[in-house]
Amino acid sequence: MQNASYMGMLDAWDDSTTLGEDEVELPFYTEVQLAAGNGIIAVNENRGPKLRFSKSTLRNQKVDPLAAVCVKVAGNSMEPVLPNNTTVGIDTATKNIIDGKMYAINHDGMLRIKLLYKLPGNGIRVRSYNQDEYPDEIYPGDQAKVITVIGKIFWYSVLL
Repeated sequence: MQNASYMGMLDAWDDSTTLGEDEVELPFYTEVQLAAGNGIIAVNENRGPKLRFSKSTLRNQKVDPLAAVCVKVAGNSMEPVLPNNTTVGIDTATKNIIDGKMYAINHDGMLRIKLLYKLPGNGIRVRSYNQDEYPDEIYPGDQAKVITVIGKIFWYSVLL
């Protein structure tokens, strides 16, 4: 159990609270969802609230705050790691695929979040954590051209 005095060190903030020296706000697109399932068609991007991050935390993750955004995840294909309504941070400057890492992708107009793997001939394997319901998808070279990496997932948060 946490010490009650530790909890007293947390600072509450709202939209009018001034950013600290080591803080940055990232846009949180509430009208865009990444599907953890079969995909969601892109919708209009209306900026909603912002999420605060420590500059030093982003720097340690090699994430440029100017290239980072947050969105919601919809669906169950990435469970148990990313349940429905998880919020993720996307580093839109990191598009190179590192096998087994999690990425936001545009798959022929559907926005998705998946684990990606490179295959010979510029192919891509798309994997879900929930493999019982969502088996691996294999896209050979030419078929993989309809998949665009939006960015690498660098953070996620789940409220149960």
